[in-house]
Amino acid sequence: MSVLTDLIYGGSNAVAGLTEGAVNEAIAKYGADQKIAFPDTAYYFPTIYAATGVKVTTLGDLPACVGVLKSLISNKEDLGEALNAGLATAVGAEILEALKYVEGGDPYANESGIGFVPDPVIRSLGVPLVTGDIPGVAVVLGKAAEASQVANVVKDYQSKGLMTFLIGDCIEQAAEQGVKMGLELRVVPLGHDVTAVIHVVTVAIRAALIFGNVQPGDLQGLLAYTKERVPAFVNTFGELNNVVVSAGAGAIALGFPVIVDVDLGENQVPGALESVTDHTMTVKHSLELRNIKIKVKELPIPVAFASAFEGEIIRKADMKVEFWSAKNTTCELVTMRDLDQVEDHKITLVGPDIDSGETEYALATYIEVAGPKMQKDFEAVIERKIHAWFNYMEGVMHTGQRNQFRIRISKDAYEKGLRMKHFAEVLYVMIMDEFDAVVDKCQVTLVTDPVEAKRILDEEAMPAYNARDERLASMTDESVDHFYTCTLCQSFAPAHCCVVTPERLGLCGAVSWLDAKATKELNDAGPSQPISKEGCTDPIKGYYPDVDRMVNEASHGALEHVSLYSIMEDPMTSCGCFECICGIEPMSNGVVIVNREFAGMTPTGMTFGELASMTGGGVQTPGFMGHGRHFISSKKFMYAEGGVERIVWMPKELKDDVAPKLNATAKELYGIDNFTDMIGDETICEDAESLLAFLQEKNHPVLGMDPLM
Repeated sequence: MSVLTDLIYGGSNAVAGLTEGAVNEAIAKYGADQKIAFPDTAYYFPTIYAATGVKVTTLGDLPACVGVLKSLISNKEDLGEALNAGLATAVGAEILEALKYVEGGDPYANESGIGFVPDPVIRSLGVPLVTGDIPGVAVVLGKAAEASQVANVVKDYQSKGLMTFLIGDCIEQAAEQGVKMGLELRVVPLGHDVTAVIHVVTVAIRAALIFGNVQPGDLQGLLAYTKERVPAFVNTFGELNNVVVSAGAGAIALGFPVIVDVDLGENQVPGALESVTDHTMTVKHSLELRNIKIKVKELPIPVAFASAFEGEIIRKADMKVEFWSAKNTTCELVTMRDLDQVEDHKITLVGPDIDSGETEYALATYIEVAGPKMQKDFEAVIERKIHAWFNYMEGVMHTGQRNQFRIRISKDAYEKGLRMKHFAEVLYVMIMDEFDAVVDKCQVTLVTDPVEAKRILDEEAMPAYNARDERLASMTDESVDHFYTCTLCQSFAPAHCCVVTPERLGLCGAVSWLDAKATKELNDAGPSQPISKEGCTDPIKGYYPDVDRMVNEASHGALEHVSLYSIMEDPMTSCGCFECICGIEPMSNGVVIVNREFAGMTPTGMTFGELASMTGGGVQTPGFMGHGRHFISSKKFMYAEGGVERIVWMPKELKDDVAPKLNATAKELYGIDNFTDMIGDETICEDAESLLAFLQEKNHPVLGMDPLM
């Protein structure tokens, strides 16, 4: 192993020297008291913080970190010691990248990469990672001998739904070959310097801190988490220098295998560092090394189909045709039929196809399903999936739902032959694949004829929507016989378990009580299991014996008691991918709620990231609670502490979004009109004193409520 360890140590020592020099220069230029931080994170320098517990906030904190870095480089002829030197390279890379941010601003503004990945992005990736929509994370580094080699590999990962990060000249090579990039397309260029690889490392490390409840300073716990729960690996292209090899050693120490396209001969380490010189085998071998299994769906369509295309934006200039409710009749409806009323795989187009010369069309998507286990409640569950399935088609953009949506088809997808029959095929295949436990037969009718589309909307779709809304409005926690667990997130947060009720959806915002009910039918032993409501011991705080029992079992004994309606006493835990977090604001005696998209400051003196860092990973944090957007207007929101009257501040975007339902709840419960006018936002105040003055001016009801603490 002498050649390999020599390369690792050579790179580690080089990075250590470079880092020490850069730190000394920065201190000489800016002073030891100069603040330094990565943008929009609550985890300081994540690698250093997670490994040592040290919170780096100024340049003066860095010399000690350089000392720790150098102590990891033993130069001993031992592979384990050499991997520690790889971790030293990661620490050095983190410091060097952070120094780019010392003057503030965006040092990557004029680069093709994005640099540091903020906390909210990592939290937003939580749900697709745990559901398998993102089955793994690929890191592609270097410069290929031929641009097509790296582009083909990246496109393959994209077609399989992986999140792929690019570092080095491979960014331009992939772009030249037509690879579509961006966070929304799951191909993310980070930067050209090899040190930019740390921005992937910190994603994995923060996943451990956010979702896994790994405590800062617990290096062994950190390494165990990244190895066992973060499905990542590295592909390198081109010649290897000692810095690249040393960075690869750091990846291996984190549990991420490295696959290179040069022949390492006897210097390979099976399962950790392997050569694959045939680029057609790179993807297959990489997935096998990380035990990532891709469920391939064979679809008879002329464009790629993968969850990676879900965020694709199609501009008007790139659009061939559009279906938009603002201009034409649109609706999407799934309806249950008797078995003898459905002809399986029957596909019908009523009206012109998109090659008729028009650019705008009506569209009624009418799906009829049948099966002995099918239930009316599942119609809406299937219907909501249409949005995702259409977006999975490369060159298709879908926004909205029901009778208010917009679909755009790109010129490129049209030129490849995409037509209406392919939309129907996608619906049929995906329904029969994902809902096979309840759907035995399915037929799809797509209606572009405006008269027939209007008839379906008026006579079938709107009555169905209204009936569902009435049923949902009548569904309360008291009106059902049982609740459900949701343990989808346990692949990342092993101690967390959501309790889903009609009035409280999963904190990720993606799982309603009906979704959980359908999940149970689709997978009897799956993540959603029924919870008996019998023997409720406290209906105000929401204590149920079976909730405690089920959560205790699901959390492997980590939790003993959970209240469903209190934020102060045994609150429900969070995995880390919640849409919003609420936290107490002592001066006003209320709570602020902030969504993860908001990057500003709150009156608590903490950002979303800082508030969110206090919960997650399956821990109970009285006074703080992660939750979904829709829970804000629930009558059960903080029910034990007085309900929605406790809400005193939200970002304006969030406040405006929830206003209609929240105002209706406040009117029904308290007789308050336009309650959201009493709630502060960042355009009104950002500190506790100004917030209190605003609340007093508005005579907010929280001012007369009992103390929270």
